[in-house]
Amino acid sequence: MSEPGMNDLPNSGPRPASELEDLKRIWATPGGFRLLTAVNNTVVGTLYIGAAFLFFVLAGILALLMRTQLAVGDNTFLSQDLYNQLFTTHGTTMMFLFAVPAVEALGVMLLPQMLAARDLPFPRLSAFAIWAYIIGGLVFFSTIFYDMAPKGGWFMYPPLTLKEYSPGDNADFWLLGIGFIEISAIAGAIEIIVGVLRTRPPGMTLAKMPIFAWAMLIFAAMIVFAFPAVILATMLLEIERTFGWPFFTAALGGDALLWQHLFWFFGHPEVYIIFLPAAGLVSMMIPTMAQTPLVGYRLIVVALIATGFFSFGLWVHHMFTTGIPGLSLAFFSAASMAVSVPSGIQVFSWIATMAAGRQRFRITVPSLFILGFLFIFVLGGLTGVMVAVVPFDFQAHDSYFIVAHLHYVLVGGMVFPLFATFYYWAPLVSSRMLSERLGKWTFGLMFIGFNTAFFPMHITGLSGMPRRVWTYPGNLGWDILNTISTVGAFIMAAGVLVFILDLVRNFRFGQGGVQNPWNAGTLEFLPNDVYSTRSIPHVTSREPVWDQPGLAEQVDQGLHYLPNAPTGGRETLITSAIEAKPQYVLQMPGPSWSHLIAAAGTAAFFLLLTVKQVNIAIACGVLAIGACLFWTWQLDRPSQGEVQVARNLRLPTYITGPLSHSWWAMVVLMLVSASLYLSYVFAYLYLWTVSPEVWAPAGSPGLPGIAYPAISATLLVVGTGLVIASGKMLPQPGRQSPSVAALLALAAAAMVAAIAVEVWGHLGTGLDPAASSYGAMVFMASVLEGQIAFAVVIMCLFAGARAVTRQLDRDRRVTFDNAALLYYYAAAQGLFGLLLIHGFPRLLG
Repeated sequence: MSEPGMNDLPNSGPRPASELEDLKRIWATPGGFRLLTAVNNTVVGTLYIGAAFLFFVLAGILALLMRTQLAVGDNTFLSQDLYNQLFTTHGTTMMFLFAVPAVEALGVMLLPQMLAARDLPFPRLSAFAIWAYIIGGLVFFSTIFYDMAPKGGWFMYPPLTLKEYSPGDNADFWLLGIGFIEISAIAGAIEIIVGVLRTRPPGMTLAKMPIFAWAMLIFAAMIVFAFPAVILATMLLEIERTFGWPFFTAALGGDALLWQHLFWFFGHPEVYIIFLPAAGLVSMMIPTMAQTPLVGYRLIVVALIATGFFSFGLWVHHMFTTGIPGLSLAFFSAASMAVSVPSGIQVFSWIATMAAGRQRFRITVPSLFILGFLFIFVLGGLTGVMVAVVPFDFQAHDSYFIVAHLHYVLVGGMVFPLFATFYYWAPLVSSRMLSERLGKWTFGLMFIGFNTAFFPMHITGLSGMPRRVWTYPGNLGWDILNTISTVGAFIMAAGVLVFILDLVRNFRFGQGGVQNPWNAGTLEFLPNDVYSTRSIPHVTSREPVWDQPGLAEQVDQGLHYLPNAPTGGRETLITSAIEAKPQYVLQMPGPSWSHLIAAAGTAAFFLLLTVKQVNIAIACGVLAIGACLFWTWQLDRPSQGEVQVARNLRLPTYITGPLSHSWWAMVVLMLVSASLYLSYVFAYLYLWTVSPEVWAPAGSPGLPGIAYPAISATLLVVGTGLVIASGKMLPQPGRQSPSVAALLALAAAAMVAAIAVEVWGHLGTGLDPAASSYGAMVFMASVLEGQIAFAVVIMCLFAGARAVTRQLDRDRRVTFDNAALLYYYAAAQGLFGLLLIHGFPRLLG
């Protein structure tokens, strides 16, 4: 391919030096304590990865303590109570505080570079989510030092975790802490979905996206649909522990298996939520190591999508021994085997790529970790097919065979690619490369240690050793295998220690290192600084650095899109979701304390509720909401008209409706809410099938007359009409509109009144939510509607305040559009809930 001339490029050079100085000034990282206010992805992404790695190390230390306890039989190194706390905290930290945050952190860190965007579209949302996760995670982990850590396992199965069997606040720390951390993960997922779809460089169609971007898009979509199920489960269990509503108590119509259904609907997709980004990273590194394009790009994209889809049909894979019907066992067994097919496609593609470039394939530290990943993950996949066979699972289910399988899949499928990533992408943020010599020691110790630790567990499990035990008799022949496993765990820990030594010696945050040391073909290795790339390139292939000669120099000289700061602040390009055609310039926020205050207030709200400090918790919640409103007030900036982003291209700086990135974010948030509510509908119908004797037939005292739901429905419809009317009455720019504010306030009041009427109607029948699972589920519908109504009321009043202050009009209306979208969704959910609660029992009767 011949090098394009100046007339073929978006901009002609040379660009004035003042543009580059402006970019450096505008995107400069705050110094001193103000570093905490930074929102750009290079700073918060590095912080995010560092925090996730810290939790990995902390959880690993707990694992070493547990392995020491299990090294020999009849050991008294740890007490049973402390072991249970260590076991629960280890699993919880690895799954919730390390695995998902680590891959989400890599998305925050790498995606803007891979997409040549200045940043993801909601940088303060990312920073808020990260700080909330760090503060909440550290407080949760610290409970191990105060004898307040949960003891019910990282899966927290009822009835063990109900109040009568787990008194105290230990379980509450898990329920409120992890539920809140999942909300943080969802915030990051919204950022990633909108970022991947709307901030790609011009020309980068979906068919040209890096595989990692595809993997992160599917990863985030899976979070949107999987995480609400565990959020609902934690809500139900915490409400039962606090108020006695019997969702899981069999004597009152509840069922402990409901928790397993909700938890594993999240838990099994989570395995692939962790694996898919790691697989995407491997698909990025192998072509570079082989210096050849990825074999089977389209097949891998299909495999990623298929893995995400199949993963939602596997949750009963964890429940084969719970007594479910044989037909269900057959279906979920087949689905468990089928999901191995797309994983196999990826493995064969990687092998084919290495074979295609075998003459150029380089043995480096990243490639060693990738080869180790392939070996370990394939073994984990084979044992996964074994436990998908129902008769074998009956024998192995509660044994150490499952412990071995779990770690081969998760450590092989995620930890080894993560360490390859550390060595491969460190030059993006470090002025020095990590050491090849120390890296090979790290790999050798981790690979040998891991297999020494976990391969014997297959044999231990098949020999009959049950999992989740804190000790065992010394005369059963398990001592030698357990001792070997313990030695292997310490060898693996030594490998991690060597890596930490490498970080201390060689990692130096900042620019100035080797540019593109691996000769990669993707955009993240273009010359970059705190503002990402000097200009946003026009992309014509999947490996633009290989296929577009001189691209690095052109980008660095500002010859592509947006080489300057036309609005005087931080900006990036918003492009169309499919074809990546430029649509408008997004004005982005800079450093601020507001997201940090909001994160600390949110974390304090949930954690103080755990220890029943309700008044202080409410005060912290109000502080968090106030901080969020303060930062949001600054975001809906007025349009600056059209600005020049290229020689022959001018773009607007403000846009509303379906083209707006915030509209897309609100739609994703509505999908999260819908997923949460559908999980509730599943729970409602499930408990009806399990305990029909407590469910209200037509005309029973549990159902009020038709008047109450009719009034509630009317209020929801009227409120929706008021929102529509207020949208039609938006004033011309610069004018005040008290009438719009009044209509929005009335609409908010109508929604609150609709919920109040519904609750009043049930109370009037004498229905007690603590008396049966039916009553609990009926009132839970109002709780969920009240939860979203709370957000709707705040957004409506916020939009009304902007209307009164002349900051909401027909052109500048994003705030209103978002409030209206959420109102319409909340009204639709409320109407559906009325049909479910009042129509379904009558239909049955």
